Amino acid sequence: QAHLVESGGGVVPVGASLRLSCTSSDRAIEYFVMAWYRQTPGKALGFMGTISRDGLNTYIPPPLRGRLTLSKDVAKNTMGLQMDSLQPEDTAVYYCAAAESGALDFLSVRESDYEYWGQGTQVTVSS
Repeated sequence: QAHLVESGGGVVPVGASLRLSCTSSDRAIEYFVMAWYRQTPGKALGFMGTISRDGLNTYIPPPLRGRLTLSKDVAKNTMGLQMDSLQPEDTAVYYCAAAESGALDFLSVRESDYEYWGQGTQVTVSS
């Protein structure tokens, strides 16, 4: 079981940077492969990136590369999402997700693989 809580959302101007955090209160994040998704009203969840159990492997879809960085801080039991050069189209509710994984380097882009989800944090990029 994992209880995930996102934080760090807010209203930022175009071009700003923002760092979101996802903290697990029940289990150590080193047991989970984790991911970030986002959703705007009326649209499906959009995959943003995944990070392995050991935090050494990440995958970010090509359109988002260069603007996003995923990280894990085991001491703080937190996964981070650093977003740079934010644009109005980045406005969304951002969710973190986690799944138990046996392999330290496993990554998953499949939404159905993730069994634990946070409640989401709103990011608004204002022009």
